[in-house]
Amino acid sequence: MHVNHLKLAGLLASALLAGCSATPAPEAGRDAAAGRRQGQIDFQPCTLTSSQASANVEALCGTLSVPENREAPQGRKIDLRIAWLEAGESGNSAPDPVFFLAGGPGQAASEVAFVVDNALRQVRKQRDIFLIDQRGTGGSNPLTCQDAQGKELPFDEEAAPSEALLRDYAQRCAASLEGRADPRFYTTGEAIADLDAVRQALGADTINLIGVSYGTRVAQRYAGTYPQHTRSVVIDGVAPNDLVVGGEFANTFENAITLQSAQCRTDAACSKRFPTDTREQLRTVVDTLRRAPVAVDYRDPGTNAPRRDVLTPDSVVGLAFAFSYVPELSSLLPLVLDEAAHGRYSPLASLARGATRTMGFQINRGMQWSVICSEDAPRYQPPAATGDTLVGPEVARAFFAACPVWPHQPAPASAAAPLHSDLPVLLLSGELDPVTPPRYAEQVVANLPHGRALLARGQGHGTLSAGCMPRLVGQFIDKTDAKALDASCLDTLSNVPAFTSFNGWEP
Repeated sequence: MHVNHLKLAGLLASALLAGCSATPAPEAGRDAAAGRRQGQIDFQPCTLTSSQASANVEALCGTLSVPENREAPQGRKIDLRIAWLEAGESGNSAPDPVFFLAGGPGQAASEVAFVVDNALRQVRKQRDIFLIDQRGTGGSNPLTCQDAQGKELPFDEEAAPSEALLRDYAQRCAASLEGRADPRFYTTGEAIADLDAVRQALGADTINLIGVSYGTRVAQRYAGTYPQHTRSVVIDGVAPNDLVVGGEFANTFENAITLQSAQCRTDAACSKRFPTDTREQLRTVVDTLRRAPVAVDYRDPGTNAPRRDVLTPDSVVGLAFAFSYVPELSSLLPLVLDEAAHGRYSPLASLARGATRTMGFQINRGMQWSVICSEDAPRYQPPAATGDTLVGPEVARAFFAACPVWPHQPAPASAAAPLHSDLPVLLLSGELDPVTPPRYAEQVVANLPHGRALLARGQGHGTLSAGCMPRLVGQFIDKTDAKALDASCLDTLSNVPAFTSFNGWEP
C-alpha cells in the first residue's frame, strides 16, 4: 500500500532534514556590545528573531561579500549574512570560534538563533558562535521565488497533485531569479568555500563546526576539504555524504513508526488504552481514506475559524511523519488515530492542517532544489522492491520533480565520498529519528578513529537540547576528546508516554 501525493512530497521535502526541531526553555537575552570590527568584517548590534522563536536573541551582525561564481570572480557578488553570538559576559573568548550549520537544505542559521543560543549555552561560555546564513537562505541572497511585484510566487496548494504542477512552479521560480541569482552556484560545495572565506575574514586559524541535519553534510564536507582549519566537529542527526537525501525516507519513516508502536506495546497504560498496534492503526485509517476521503468539519489550529476540508490519506501520513520528528508530538498519534478509527476525524484534520502549515517554515525552496538537484537527484535509484510501506517511491520521484527544469550542474563524484578523518568528531542521534536514524551515525563513525556516536533514547530528530547534551557538547568542544566523555547522564532520557486522552497521559 502506497500513498502517492504531491503535497506529501512537499511536506517531506520541507521537513526532511530541517534541524533544531526541539523546543527549549527560554533564556534571558544578552545585550550585544556596540558595533565593532572582527578581522575584516564590521559588525553592528542586531536582534535575531523568527515566527517560531520563543524569544529574541541579541547579537552582532555583519556581511561578507563573495563571488557568486568563483570561476568568474569579477562577476556578480553576493553578501553572506553573519550573526555573532559573543562568548560569555565579558566578551573574552578562545581563539577558535564555533560555526553553526543549519539544516534543510534551505534553512537559515540566523533564523534558529534562539534554539542555538540555548542548546550551545555551555559552548558559548568560552567561545564565540557564528551563524552564517548559507548562500540562498535568510540574508544571504535568498533564492526566493517572486512574482513581477516582488511578492512570493504563489503555489496552488489546493490544485490536483501532479509532478507537472511542481515542475511548472519550479520553472516559473527559476525565471523569477534571472538577474538576481544563478541557482547553479548554490550548492554544498560553494557553501563550504563560503565558510572558509568567512573563517579567513574573521582571522581564525581553526574553527569548530556544529552541524544539524543537512548541516551535518556541510560539516563533513568542510572537514574533509579543510582539515587543517578544523579543530573539532559535532554533527547532530547525521546524514552521510553518500546518502541520497529523499531516497530512503520510505524505510526510515516506516522504521520510526515501528519503534513508536513498540514503545506503546511496552507501556501498560498505552497498550491497555490502544489495543490495536499504532502502526497498524495508521495503516487502517489511511486505507479507509484511500477508499473514500472524508469531509471533516473542524477548527483551524492557527485561527480557530471553522473549516470544512476533505481529509486525504497523504495528509494523515504527512501528519504522522511531522509528529515523528518530536516525541512530544508523536505521543498524540495513538489517540488521534484511535479517534479517527471510531469515525471522529476532526482532531486528526485539525492537527494535519497545522502540520502542513508549519513544516515548511524557514525552508527556502529554491536553495533546496539547487542542492538536491545537483547532489542527490543524479544518484537516486528507485528501489527494486519497496515492500508494503506507507510512503512509496512515487513520493521520492515527486521530491526530485523540479530537477529537470531547475538550473543545476551535477556535483562531482567526490562530493559523495565518505569522510575519512583523524579529527575529533562527536556524532549525535535520536533513537526515534525518522530521517537520520542512528545507523547513519554508526556508518559515518566507522571511518573516524577519534569519533564517537552518542544515542539519545526516546528522542527524535535533533538532540542538541536533550537532557545533558548541552553540557556534553560543551565538554567536547573544550577538550576535543570524544572517547573521554562521561555520557552516563544520557541514561536519564526516557520515552515520552502516549496521551491516553486529550488531558494527557496517565500518571
